Amino acid sequence: MREGLGVNAVIQARSSSTRLPGKVLRPLAGRTVLGWVVRAAAAAPGVDQVVVATSDAADDDAVALEAQRCGALVARGPLDDVVARFGVALASHPADAVIRLTADCPLLDPALIGRLAAVWRAEPSLDYVSTTLVRTLPRGFDAELVRAEVLAEQVAEATGADREHVTSAIYRQPERYSCTGVVVSPPADDLRVTLDTAEDWELISAVVEALGDRPASWRSVVALLRSRPDLVALNAHVEQKKLGQ
Repeated sequence: MREGLGVNAVIQARSSSTRLPGKVLRPLAGRTVLGWVVRAAAAAPGVDQVVVATSDAADDDAVALEAQRCGALVARGPLDDVVARFGVALASHPADAVIRLTADCPLLDPALIGRLAAVWRAEPSLDYVSTTLVRTLPRGFDAELVRAEVLAEQVAEATGADREHVTSAIYRQPERYSCTGVVVSPPADDLRVTLDTAEDWELISAVVEALGDRPASWRSVVALLRSRPDLVALNAHVEQKKLGQ
């Protein structure tokens, strides 16, 4: 780890998705969806280590093996207690802050991930920095940085749905935690490039076919989708699962 403030990217991943089981291990242009996320995190400037936090359930053995194959570290914990998994990741691979990523966002932009690390290193008193505090990016470019001490508080204190969603009790308490967000202009939050349904898969596959096997910038993804309303229509009707569902 570099001198100074260490930042690890922690990717939550499991095979037992309710809408699209096994999605993180699907092949996408020669690598798995998880492989895309690991590559983006590893390419992000300012990220020291990449950790995949998966469950200790037997059906996630394949996820752990794939994470290792992709060059990531692995932490395993309870399937249904995601914040506890992040606690295991932090205890096993200590850092001063953690960037939370999810394995269903294969088009993540390394520069955006790196921007969170840069914002926090410039102002390390911040507890939370994210691309979603005020959502202006397409869903699928979600990244959240949490200071290690704050994450440890959530591991100890979070209850109910907050244990699944890891950060929800942080940004819901701005009087307690210092939060800031990264926003872009013009906004593109009407677009969706996360992987949760068969329709999402169709769109993401088309984007990858157009842009190639590389971590694309968010701007190039948005530009492609703005020029291709036929692609946007593929998953425009898909509703994001609500917190607690």
